Amino acid sequence: MPVARRQFLGLDIGTSSVKACVVDERGRTTARASEPLRLRAPHPGWAEQDPADWWKAAVRVVKRVTLGRRSGIEVVGLSGQMHSSVFLDRAGKVIRPALLWCDGRTTAQCRAIAKRVSPEQLRAWVSNPPLEGFTLPKILWLRDAEPAAFARLAKVLLPKDYIRLLLTGAMAAEPSDASGTLLFDVARSRWSSEMAEAMDLPAGLMPDIGGSSEVLGRVTAKVAALTGLAEGTPVVGGGADNACGAIGVGAVAPGAVVASWGTSGTVLSPTDKPVVDPGMRAHTFCHAVPGTWYVMGVMLSAGAAFAWHQRELARELAKKKDAATLLNREAAKISIGAEGLTFLPYLQGERTPHRDADARGAFVGLSLAHTRAHMTRAVLEAICFGLRDCQEIIAALGLPIPEILFTGGGAQAAFIRQMEADISGKAVVPVEQAEGPAFGAALLGAVGVGAFKDVGAATAATLRRGTATKPNTAAHAAYVEPYRKYQRAYAALRGMREGATA
Repeated sequence: MPVARRQFLGLDIGTSSVKACVVDERGRTTARASEPLRLRAPHPGWAEQDPADWWKAAVRVVKRVTLGRRSGIEVVGLSGQMHSSVFLDRAGKVIRPALLWCDGRTTAQCRAIAKRVSPEQLRAWVSNPPLEGFTLPKILWLRDAEPAAFARLAKVLLPKDYIRLLLTGAMAAEPSDASGTLLFDVARSRWSSEMAEAMDLPAGLMPDIGGSSEVLGRVTAKVAALTGLAEGTPVVGGGADNACGAIGVGAVAPGAVVASWGTSGTVLSPTDKPVVDPGMRAHTFCHAVPGTWYVMGVMLSAGAAFAWHQRELARELAKKKDAATLLNREAAKISIGAEGLTFLPYLQGERTPHRDADARGAFVGLSLAHTRAHMTRAVLEAICFGLRDCQEIIAALGLPIPEILFTGGGAQAAFIRQMEADISGKAVVPVEQAEGPAFGAALLGAVGVGAFKDVGAATAATLRRGTATKPNTAAHAAYVEPYRKYQRAYAALRGMREGATA
């Protein structure tokens, strides 16, 4: 008679979808489900979602993966998009739609923070600069723009922590997600009372902090009836999507570097102490691994830029399941540098390295000779250039980059893996794990119920890497000038924009 394997559920509250996966102790995914989400943009540069939509999607995906497994799932691990704000009143009811990580409406609030808090204080108190995507500027925007709503505000939760509240009735957060609020002392792993006081915010606005693999609540009877989970199933702290994604691919200790090609693009390097970029162009956050931090560069539109290109400039392909493959095939026929065509992927502003919420996308150098294939090539190169911007900052901080673990949608295509290797100059190793942050969240849950002694043991037992793609020396050299041109194009267009508003 076969031995029943232990089952751990990971639930990820993403931007484009909510995903659930059930993982066993060998790292095999035994069930998966996904529900799409809609992003609302009521004004250019704004981005909102209704937290109720996350919950509806979460219930649906959990019901699908728990079918026939009521007594088998031991624990739930949570992951979610960072920074996005859930504003709750004293009754725990949502006050207004959540402002998302890619929302750029808070420039005035970021300037107000920078005016009141010096760069030295920012580094000492929260290890990061004031950026439009972070949670604190969103709270200040609510106070400035919707004072009646702010008067009702009692608690601010991040997306996965709001789902925890509905699953268990418990309000809690953990360090990796809290790090992205600009209200968390990353170096000391506590809420920054200094920052809250400097911005005249009331004490107790943020939830208590627990551990990422610590049980912080249990599934209620009501939720058990809705989802098929057993009443009392433990729910661990979980982690931010980037931290959980890093766990899922084994980037849990110094020396590992992972690049993610998702809706946004990231390059993440774990450290054994807080390392802060002097220019604060990259983020310094707590990892979901105890005693570990990471430096991360973020480009706001990676897969989102390619999806926009596919939707708007390749409409006859957009509805085909293999649309991305067909576009990649076209782009592969175009030479490096797209015959002088450069794309800037700043469709929703940019973080690393520019910290410019007003940056916008552009094709530079278009001619009658250029085709859609050239434009596709330029878009794909731009995403890899943006990842290289992040990589360059990590290298400048003295952090080693022996190879790049590559994950996300782009990592599935051999053509893009080769492009990333050629542009970065590093071997690119795909990780054979398609579930993303949900998988890392499941591993945190497994650690929380004692299936593994720690996160390192969990990744060692479950990690499956693909074959490395090595850079082509000639191609790497050929990308030098297109990359420099990409960098110059941003500076030139920013100069034009600032000149027009002077």
